[in-house]
Amino acid sequence: MEPDIRFDSLIAFLKHFDQPGSIVLLEGKRKVLPEDATRLMQLGRLLVENSSYMRFRSGNATGADELFSAGVAARDASRLEVIKPYASHRNAAMVAGENYSLDEIDLAAEAEVIYHTRQNKSISGLVDKYLNEGRNALTIKAAYIIRDTVKVTGTVSGIKPATVALFYDDLQKPLQGGTGHTMRTCQGLKIPYCNQTSWFQWL
Repeated sequence: MEPDIRFDSLIAFLKHFDQPGSIVLLEGKRKVLPEDATRLMQLGRLLVENSSYMRFRSGNATGADELFSAGVAARDASRLEVIKPYASHRNAAMVAGENYSLDEIDLAAEAEVIYHTRQNKSISGLVDKYLNEGRNALTIKAAYIIRDTVKVTGTVSGIKPATVALFYDDLQKPLQGGTGHTMRTCQGLKIPYCNQTSWFQWL
């Protein structure tokens, strides 16, 4: 699956997406190459410094999520929100001005979230167990993937859907795990996205 958007510059990206109500999803792999870490923080800072309307969303995970978020929060934490798989998830690392967790979401009312999560066939059985049994040692993986879906779809209870997504992926083994699921959810919902092969060129 190729990146869905290609912009030659940060200016071109901002011109297209810096609009009222715009939600930019910044997320990626937990393992970040050492030489790439500063680039993720730099992108977060540059997006805040050069935009007027964008809000930013991530997942509060270690690695790419944490680095993107640090860059955004260094300039304006009030424009950053995170979606967590449960309320106490990595609270010590929280830098966002706003956060949501699955514990606060009535998933029985979120048919679109569950539909798009079940498109990940490797997790669909665990999703049913999570909905029936709640979070436990077996179903926790489903909570993380549902969280990844919500980051894209939003919720009927008030979390807005993402407008566009910028990812940091493992280019040697792309589209794996939660990052791959989030990319495929973007594709299914026709939400534009790209990985670092595009946005590295903006820095």
